Amino acid sequence: MALDEETARNSGRLPQVWLVHSGSFSLVERQASPKAVPAKFYWFRWEALITWISGFLLLGLLYYSGGLLLDDSVSNIGMGMGVAIGLGTLILGFSVYEGIWMSPLGRTPVLAATICYLLVVALAYGLTHVISGRAAYIHIGALFGTIMAANVWMGILPATRRMLFSIREGKPIDTKLAERAKRRTIHNTYMTVPLIFLMISNHFPTATYGASYNWLILSALVLAGGVSAKFIYRA
Repeated sequence: MALDEETARNSGRLPQVWLVHSGSFSLVERQASPKAVPAKFYWFRWEALITWISGFLLLGLLYYSGGLLLDDSVSNIGMGMGVAIGLGTLILGFSVYEGIWMSPLGRTPVLAATICYLLVVALAYGLTHVISGRAAYIHIGALFGTIMAANVWMGILPATRRMLFSIREGKPIDTKLAERAKRRTIHNTYMTVPLIFLMISNHFPTATYGASYNWLILSALVLAGGVSAKFIYRA
Protein backbone atom coordinates (compact mmCIF):
# COMPACT_ATOMS: atom_id res chain seq x y z
CA MET A 1 0.00 0.00 0.00
CA ALA A 2 1.31 3.46 -0.80
CA LEU A 3 0.16 6.92 0.16
CA ASP A 4 -0.86 8.79 -2.98
CA GLU A 5 1.86 11.32 -3.89
CA GLU A 6 -0.61 14.16 -4.55
CA THR A 7 -2.34 13.50 -1.23
CA ALA A 8 1.05 13.40 0.45
CA ARG A 9 2.05 16.74 -0.98
CA ASN A 10 -1.24 18.34 0.01
CA SER A 11 -0.95 17.02 3.56
CA GLY A 12 2.71 17.95 3.87
CA ARG A 13 3.73 14.33 4.42
CA LEU A 14 6.23 12.27 2.47
CA PRO A 15 4.96 9.30 0.41
CA GLN A 16 4.88 6.11 2.47
CA VAL A 17 4.93 2.45 1.56
CA TRP A 18 3.56 -0.27 3.83
CA LEU A 19 4.71 -3.86 3.34
CA VAL A 20 2.59 -6.80 4.48
CA HIS A 21 4.71 -9.90 4.99
CA SER A 22 4.73 -12.91 7.32
CA GLY A 23 1.71 -11.69 9.26
CA SER A 24 3.17 -8.29 10.10
CA PHE A 25 3.22 -4.75 8.75
CA SER A 26 6.39 -2.81 7.92
CA LEU A 27 6.69 0.87 7.05
CA VAL A 28 9.23 1.81 4.39
CA GLU A 29 10.27 5.43 4.61
CA ARG A 30 12.00 7.10 1.70
CA GLN A 31 14.47 9.87 2.50
CA ALA A 32 16.31 11.81 -0.20
CA SER A 33 18.70 13.36 2.32
CA PRO A 34 18.50 11.66 5.74
CA LYS A 35 19.57 13.67 8.77
CA ALA A 36 20.84 10.61 10.61
CA VAL A 37 22.79 7.80 8.96
CA PRO A 38 22.66 4.30 10.52
CA ALA A 39 25.96 2.74 11.49
CA LYS A 40 25.21 -0.40 9.51
CA PHE A 41 23.62 -0.84 6.11
CA TYR A 42 22.38 -3.91 4.31
CA TRP A 43 23.60 -3.83 0.74
CA PHE A 44 22.04 -6.09 -1.88
CA ARG A 45 25.25 -6.45 -3.85
CA TRP A 46 26.35 -10.03 -3.28
CA GLU A 47 23.00 -11.35 -4.49
CA ALA A 48 23.57 -9.63 -7.84
CA LEU A 49 27.13 -10.92 -8.12
CA ILE A 50 26.30 -14.50 -7.14
CA THR A 51 23.40 -14.56 -9.58
CA TRP A 52 25.67 -13.38 -12.40
CA ILE A 53 28.48 -15.81 -11.54
CA SER A 54 26.15 -18.81 -11.31
CA GLY A 55 24.49 -17.82 -14.59
CA PHE A 56 27.84 -17.45 -16.35
CA LEU A 57 28.99 -20.85 -15.07
CA LEU A 58 25.83 -22.43 -16.44
CA LEU A 59 26.38 -20.61 -19.74
CA GLY A 60 29.85 -22.06 -19.98
CA LEU A 61 28.76 -25.54 -18.94
CA LEU A 62 25.77 -25.87 -21.26
CA TYR A 63 26.85 -23.80 -24.24
CA TYR A 64 30.63 -23.33 -24.35
CA SER A 65 31.49 -26.87 -23.32
CA GLY A 66 28.20 -28.49 -24.28
CA GLY A 67 26.43 -28.85 -27.60
CA LEU A 68 23.87 -26.06 -27.43
CA LEU A 69 25.91 -23.19 -28.87
CA LEU A 70 26.08 -24.06 -32.55
CA ASP A 71 23.57 -25.19 -35.15
CA ASP A 72 24.80 -26.54 -38.49
CA SER A 73 21.55 -25.50 -40.16
CA VAL A 74 22.28 -21.88 -39.22
CA SER A 75 26.01 -21.56 -39.94
CA ASN A 76 29.20 -23.62 -40.18
CA ILE A 77 31.38 -21.68 -37.74
CA GLY A 78 33.60 -23.56 -35.30
CA MET A 79 33.25 -23.76 -31.54
CA GLY A 80 36.10 -21.29 -30.98
CA MET A 81 34.41 -18.67 -33.13
CA GLY A 82 31.07 -19.37 -31.46
CA VAL A 83 32.53 -18.85 -27.98
CA ALA A 84 34.23 -15.65 -29.15
CA ILE A 85 30.91 -14.36 -30.49
CA GLY A 86 29.17 -15.25 -27.22
CA LEU A 87 31.74 -13.58 -24.99
CA GLY A 88 31.99 -10.63 -27.37
CA THR A 89 28.23 -10.16 -27.08
CA LEU A 90 28.53 -9.70 -23.32
CA ILE A 91 31.64 -7.51 -23.34
CA LEU A 92 30.86 -5.31 -26.34
CA GLY A 93 27.16 -5.19 -25.51
CA PHE A 94 27.82 -3.76 -22.07
CA SER A 95 30.43 -1.35 -23.46
CA VAL A 96 27.99 0.00 -26.04
CA TYR A 97 25.26 0.34 -23.41
CA GLU A 98 27.60 2.20 -21.08
CA GLY A 99 28.83 4.43 -23.89
CA ILE A 100 25.32 5.41 -24.92
CA TRP A 101 24.10 6.30 -21.44
CA MET A 102 27.29 8.11 -20.44
CA SER A 103 27.24 10.16 -23.65
CA PRO A 104 25.04 13.22 -24.31
CA LEU A 105 22.45 10.78 -25.69
CA GLY A 106 21.83 9.66 -22.12
CA ARG A 107 20.33 13.05 -21.35
CA THR A 108 17.40 12.13 -23.61
CA PRO A 109 16.16 8.84 -22.10
CA VAL A 110 13.53 8.11 -24.75
CA LEU A 111 16.03 8.52 -27.59
CA ALA A 112 18.74 6.52 -25.81
CA ALA A 113 16.28 3.73 -24.96
CA THR A 114 15.05 3.62 -28.57
CA ILE A 115 18.61 3.31 -29.87
CA CYS A 116 19.34 0.56 -27.35
CA TYR A 117 16.24 -1.36 -28.39
CA LEU A 118 17.09 -1.08 -32.09
CA LEU A 119 20.58 -2.36 -31.33
CA VAL A 120 19.03 -5.32 -29.47
CA VAL A 121 16.91 -6.06 -32.55
CA ALA A 122 20.02 -5.93 -34.75
CA LEU A 123 21.89 -8.15 -32.30
CA ALA A 124 19.02 -10.64 -32.26
CA TYR A 125 19.08 -10.82 -36.05
CA GLY A 126 22.85 -11.25 -36.15
CA LEU A 127 23.11 -13.88 -33.42
CA THR A 128 20.28 -16.04 -34.77
CA HIS A 129 22.18 -16.21 -38.08
CA VAL A 130 25.53 -17.36 -36.65
CA ILE A 131 24.73 -19.44 -33.55
CA SER A 132 21.75 -21.56 -32.56
CA GLY A 133 18.46 -19.83 -31.87
CA ARG A 134 18.46 -21.11 -28.31
CA ALA A 135 21.96 -19.77 -27.73
CA ALA A 136 21.00 -16.41 -29.24
CA TYR A 137 18.10 -16.02 -26.83
CA ILE A 138 20.21 -17.01 -23.85
CA HIS A 139 23.08 -14.69 -24.77
CA ILE A 140 20.85 -11.65 -25.09
CA GLY A 141 19.34 -12.59 -21.74
CA ALA A 142 22.88 -12.98 -20.36
CA LEU A 143 23.72 -9.54 -21.74
CA PHE A 144 20.79 -8.03 -19.84
CA GLY A 145 21.92 -9.85 -16.70
CA THR A 146 25.49 -8.62 -17.15
CA ILE A 147 24.31 -5.02 -17.56
CA MET A 148 22.09 -5.30 -14.48
CA ALA A 149 24.87 -6.73 -12.29
CA ALA A 150 27.32 -4.12 -13.56
CA ASN A 151 24.79 -1.37 -12.86
CA VAL A 152 24.64 -2.47 -9.24
CA TRP A 153 28.41 -2.69 -8.74
CA MET A 154 29.60 0.11 -11.02
CA GLY A 155 26.72 2.57 -10.96
CA ILE A 156 24.33 2.30 -8.03
CA LEU A 157 26.66 1.29 -5.17
CA PRO A 158 29.53 3.73 -5.86
CA ALA A 159 27.13 6.66 -6.22
CA THR A 160 25.28 5.69 -3.04
CA ARG A 161 28.51 5.32 -1.06
CA ARG A 162 29.66 8.77 -2.14
CA MET A 163 26.30 10.19 -1.10
CA LEU A 164 26.64 8.56 2.33
CA PHE A 165 30.15 9.94 2.68
CA SER A 166 28.83 13.44 1.97
CA ILE A 167 26.12 13.04 4.63
CA ARG A 168 28.60 11.84 7.24
CA GLU A 169 30.89 14.75 6.44
CA GLY A 170 28.00 17.18 6.71
CA LYS A 171 28.31 18.16 3.07
CA PRO A 172 25.42 18.63 0.61
CA ILE A 173 24.60 15.60 -1.55
CA ASP A 174 25.57 15.80 -5.19
CA THR A 175 22.24 15.50 -6.98
CA LYS A 176 24.01 14.11 -10.03
CA LEU A 177 25.00 11.06 -8.00
CA ALA A 178 21.42 10.52 -6.88
CA GLU A 179 20.17 10.83 -10.46
CA ARG A 180 22.82 8.42 -11.71
CA ALA A 181 21.91 5.77 -9.14
CA LYS A 182 18.20 6.25 -9.80
CA ARG A 183 18.65 6.02 -13.57
CA ARG A 184 20.57 2.74 -13.36
CA THR A 185 17.98 1.34 -10.95
CA ILE A 186 15.23 2.21 -13.42
CA HIS A 187 17.21 0.51 -16.19
CA ASN A 188 17.44 -2.66 -14.12
CA THR A 189 13.70 -2.51 -13.47
CA TYR A 190 12.95 -2.27 -17.18
CA MET A 191 15.29 -5.13 -18.04
CA THR A 192 13.98 -7.55 -15.41
CA VAL A 193 10.83 -8.68 -17.23
CA PRO A 194 12.49 -9.03 -20.68
CA LEU A 195 15.22 -11.07 -19.00
CA ILE A 196 12.63 -13.39 -17.45
CA PHE A 197 10.90 -13.78 -20.83
CA LEU A 198 14.19 -14.75 -22.49
CA MET A 199 15.10 -17.21 -19.76
CA ILE A 200 11.80 -19.08 -19.89
CA SER A 201 11.80 -19.09 -23.71
CA ASN A 202 13.84 -22.30 -23.52
CA HIS A 203 10.72 -24.11 -22.37
CA PHE A 204 8.74 -23.03 -25.44
CA PRO A 205 11.05 -23.76 -28.40
CA THR A 206 8.33 -23.95 -31.03
CA ALA A 207 6.98 -20.52 -30.20
CA THR A 208 10.33 -18.82 -29.60
CA TYR A 209 13.84 -19.75 -30.72
CA GLY A 210 12.70 -22.65 -32.90
CA ALA A 211 10.44 -20.51 -35.09
CA SER A 212 11.46 -19.33 -38.55
CA TYR A 213 11.54 -15.67 -37.55
CA ASN A 214 12.94 -16.26 -34.09
CA TRP A 215 14.76 -12.93 -34.05
CA LEU A 216 11.48 -11.05 -34.56
CA ILE A 217 9.87 -13.02 -31.73
CA LEU A 218 12.85 -12.22 -29.51
CA SER A 219 12.53 -8.54 -30.35
CA ALA A 220 8.82 -8.65 -29.56
CA LEU A 221 9.47 -10.37 -26.23
CA VAL A 222 11.98 -7.70 -25.23
CA LEU A 223 9.58 -4.92 -26.21
CA ALA A 224 6.63 -6.56 -24.44
CA GLY A 225 8.76 -7.12 -21.34
CA GLY A 226 9.88 -3.51 -21.31
CA VAL A 227 6.31 -2.24 -21.61
CA SER A 228 5.20 -4.60 -18.82
CA ALA A 229 8.04 -3.39 -16.61
CA LYS A 230 6.94 0.19 -17.21
CA PHE A 231 3.57 -0.53 -15.64
CA ILE A 232 5.19 -2.51 -12.83
CA TYR A 233 7.54 0.37 -12.07
CA ARG A 234 4.62 2.80 -11.90
CA ALA A 235 2.57 0.54 -9.63
